[in-house]
Amino acid sequence: MFNKKGIGIGNDDFKDVITQDCYFVDKSKFIEEILNDKAKIKLFCRPRRFGKTLNMSMLKYFFDIRNKIENRKLFSGLYIESSPVIEEQGKYPVIFITLKGLKVSTYTEMLKKVGGILAKEFNKFVHVREVLNQKELKDFDNIWLEKKEADFSRGLKDLSEFLKKYYDKKVIVLIDEYDTPLLTAHEFGYYNEALQFFKMFYGDVLKSNETLQMGVLTGIIRVAQAGIFSDLNNFYSNTILENEYSKYFGLLENEVEEILKYYEVEYKLDDVREWYNGYTFGNTQVYNPWSILHFVRVKELSPFWVNTSSNYLIREILKNSNQEVFKNLEKLFNKEELLTRVDSNVEVHTHLAENEIYSLMLYSGYLTLKEKITSDIYSIRIPNKEIMSFFHTTFISIGNYSAVSFYKK
Repeated sequence: MFNKKGIGIGNDDFKDVITQDCYFVDKSKFIEEILNDKAKIKLFCRPRRFGKTLNMSMLKYFFDIRNKIENRKLFSGLYIESSPVIEEQGKYPVIFITLKGLKVSTYTEMLKKVGGILAKEFNKFVHVREVLNQKELKDFDNIWLEKKEADFSRGLKDLSEFLKKYYDKKVIVLIDEYDTPLLTAHEFGYYNEALQFFKMFYGDVLKSNETLQMGVLTGIIRVAQAGIFSDLNNFYSNTILENEYSKYFGLLENEVEEILKYYEVEYKLDDVREWYNGYTFGNTQVYNPWSILHFVRVKELSPFWVNTSSNYLIREILKNSNQEVFKNLEKLFNKEELLTRVDSNVEVHTHLAENEIYSLMLYSGYLTLKEKITSDIYSIRIPNKEIMSFFHTTFISIGNYSAVSFYKK
């Protein structure tokens, strides 16, 4: 594959993907739709490794007022370059943090790591200190230098105010994988403490913040207990249940065909479809992009996506599930569909009601939609062979259930 574009596995920085000549599927129309959508706060919930961070990075480079001339070049030849909304490029100060790496075992470690993330973001804007008064300088330096007296829960709100004062422009706030620290806190037993912290951390910058132009968040689930979004005005939540934005996370059939053809493995399309397709977001069928990239790299069919995390919460839920749940999962194994109510919010605790278990599995990418029956009742199924392999090995390791006979690698 000499002279082929690189395969940027694990590279979710838009600028690096473009400048290092990695294969890039043009999802820049996402920017146009974000701008045409007048909701001030937008939350996008998708399974992990479905392109959330890359999309957020693309938004950052598009809107960021810093280096706007250089950043404009990154969009050369993409859809957005010829869109009328290109006029919005480089117009706003942008705060962008990703919390996907915020996985620590204690609340104290969590606070320290949040402080480090904020300090790194503050360090990008040291120049704004020249317009701050004495009190603002103290607040800035407390977080920038990670001092003991720093109030990290106000960090995003404070930085947005400092940027507004310096640039005289409202601020765009991008928070990637907002729910990772909450799910991690649940795993290690400090969930209640983390929940109270993040209510303030997110709430201060998103609620009644006159310096905010727009906020965009991504995650896997909309956490019911968080209460972060309950009283937000002009808030829009987009999950796998909605058709809007459905083509911007994951890969479409024609996009996968083009990738396979480019890397000269188009003859494997049927096998690839069986292993990695099958997800339904809204009315759109999508492939798992993480597994597609790995496949074209090694040209072997394997469960790439399911091995990218500990799958802690899913495993814990299965360990604590009753026999009725396992009977229903057996039906799913046998390629039958299951009717269940799907909640838009997901409770984060071990002893979930039956429909909550399926909702969590659905949002996490272990199950997918077949069709909508009523306003909240859906038929669901296992999406593909990769996920079949996960359940097969998981049931064996848990010991509550034997492997079903139909499964074949």
